[in-house]
Amino acid sequence: MVNQKEQLIQAIGEKELEILSRNHEIGKYESNISDTIRYVSFKFSLQKNDQQYFGQPNGVYDFSKNDPKEAGQKVKRLNEMKDKMGKQLNSKAMDMLSTQEDRFQNVMDKKSMVEEDRSKILSVIEELDLKKDQVIREAWDKVNHDFNSILNSLLPSAEAKLMPVEGAEYLQGLKVKIGFGGIWKESLDELSGGQRSLVALSLILAMLLFKPAPLYILDEVDAALDPSHTQNIGQMLKAHFKQSQFIVVSLKEGMFNNANVLFRTSFVDGMSNVSRTTYSNKNQ
Repeated sequence: MVNQKEQLIQAIGEKELEILSRNHEIGKYESNISDTIRYVSFKFSLQKNDQQYFGQPNGVYDFSKNDPKEAGQKVKRLNEMKDKMGKQLNSKAMDMLSTQEDRFQNVMDKKSMVEEDRSKILSVIEELDLKKDQVIREAWDKVNHDFNSILNSLLPSAEAKLMPVEGAEYLQGLKVKIGFGGIWKESLDELSGGQRSLVALSLILAMLLFKPAPLYILDEVDAALDPSHTQNIGQMLKAHFKQSQFIVVSLKEGMFNNANVLFRTSFVDGMSNVSRTTYSNKNQ
């Protein structure tokens, strides 16, 4: 019994020593954990509200599963790898990167300028298209009106107009329509040769009248016309072209009667002779 008691006392003493040793190790680990927490907090500037989770089992900051010594060795190895990789990198890479970034920014600035210029050009094109349509429409209306007025003065019963081709807009082309007494002809082929000549002359003069010139020269435009139509041409020129002068070559008296100044040419004794006659009672 005495021996058993002594053995128990000895065993209890050994256990107490073991407990003290374990407590010392626990204190050492707690100290290491505290040091690790301070190091991490200092190194990575962790927020204070995260510190309450430090050391909690199975948490994000469970440092008991990580040996600080091993972690330090790992950090050392990583730093060595970083230094080794740094030596292998091109030292001019950052300068090259900076240069390329500057070039990229320059290209992007130019791209923005081009896009802005493109937008302005498209705006100008749109504005010009609108003005073009407006000018063409005004020209069409003016020529259309003068075309009808001139032809009606040459052929009192005639009407004329320019209209778009069927199924198309006026910008795609216009065709000539002629009518007599309210009845419109299907084709110009239904007109006589003299009527077609007057239609052509009326259209040309209507286009000239859109922007009148100070001087015109007409060479025997009445050659294929009857004397009555020739007389009408002279009267029409006086009525529609009051701000312009005409030099008209003609062989018919109907045209002479509307002249302010008449130059007659004749062939006498093998020589050309020119005489000038002024009609002072004619309207200028």
